[in-house]
Amino acid sequence: MIFKRRDRRAIGRIVLDFVYPRGGWARAFEYVKLRVRRLPDTPEKISRGIWAGVFVCFTPMFGLHFVFAAIIARLLRGNILAALMATFFGNPITFPAIGYVSLKLGIWMLDVPQDKVAGFGEKFAAASFDVWHNIRAVFTPESFNWRGMQVFYDDVFFPYLVGGILPGVVTATIAYYLSVPVIRAYQMRRKKILRTKLEQLNKKPSPRDEH
Repeated sequence: MIFKRRDRRAIGRIVLDFVYPRGGWARAFEYVKLRVRRLPDTPEKISRGIWAGVFVCFTPMFGLHFVFAAIIARLLRGNILAALMATFFGNPITFPAIGYVSLKLGIWMLDVPQDKVAGFGEKFAAASFDVWHNIRAVFTPESFNWRGMQVFYDDVFFPYLVGGILPGVVTATIAYYLSVPVIRAYQMRRKKILRTKLEQLNKKPSPRDEH
């Protein structure tokens, strides 16, 4: 295949590249920023896509951020590709802060009892165990058990979902209003550069004029 990698990466390398890209997060961020600014669309439409991608990062829909970012961008009539790239806002560096703020705010808004707040790791492990157990139950005589998933949903997932709405909307809106003028200025500068190059090409004498 033409686009197949010649150097097949091991699973450990893939995980490490996700946590910390080979060029560093700063270089990865610059690449995404450049790609977003060069999208062939209006600044407003690109920025609506950015809004969708940033907002989704504040939801606990891990593994489905691309899907929900694309759906929200479509509803907002934003650029879907910009939405997908804007999910880069959520990464191993920012997720701890995003998760902490969203979960704490959700617990406060829903007035979750303090005895249910503790044991996040145990609840996540119990929910993960339920998933694998129920997958096995499809092919074995074992019975389904959703107790761990239910506890995780009530004490962690739902508070996270509710608490992430406000900071998600605020952060995404800030990203939108910052992106519109930056993208517009970049597009105008790029058009000016291209126009200048075109004028220079038109000013060059043709071979017939030289004789």
